[in-house]
Amino acid sequence: MNRERITFRPETDADADLLYQLYSSTREEEMKMVPWNDAEKEGFLRQQFQAQTAHYKQNYADAEYLIIQLDGLPVGRLYLHDSAADLRIMEILLAPSQRGSGIGTMLIREILERARSAGKIVSIHVEHFNPAVQLYERLGFKRKDSYGVYYLYEWSGDA
Repeated sequence: MNRERITFRPETDADADLLYQLYSSTREEEMKMVPWNDAEKEGFLRQQFQAQTAHYKQNYADAEYLIIQLDGLPVGRLYLHDSAADLRIMEILLAPSQRGSGIGTMLIREILERARSAGKIVSIHVEHFNPAVQLYERLGFKRKDSYGVYYLYEWSGDA
């Protein structure tokens, strides 16, 4: 992936539909397992999306909420919270068509370099069943804890 093709812009209210579509794309396999009709599934996903959004905005008001763009078109979101000792990847999410393209790996490596330069660790919560666990481990993240369906991973630059 050519880095020059990737840009960022701040998230705006006009991105609500895009953000919901990105979020719901991560829940497709889960939704196949429930006996709900399409309207029930959408209602549930919208409620979960709104709860996640409210949680992020309430607990990470000063975070970077960015739209990832490829050739000027939105293809994902990146939420980062930079604290005194930690650079937290709150969310890195690409559209299904861009997963596995190398964009995520490239962006995470940039985040790791940013943290290394600042003398910080990088942390992220990842669902146990998320295939990205392999990516984080490959990039040197270590599992530090488990919270319900999430693992806490940290990268300290020691790997």
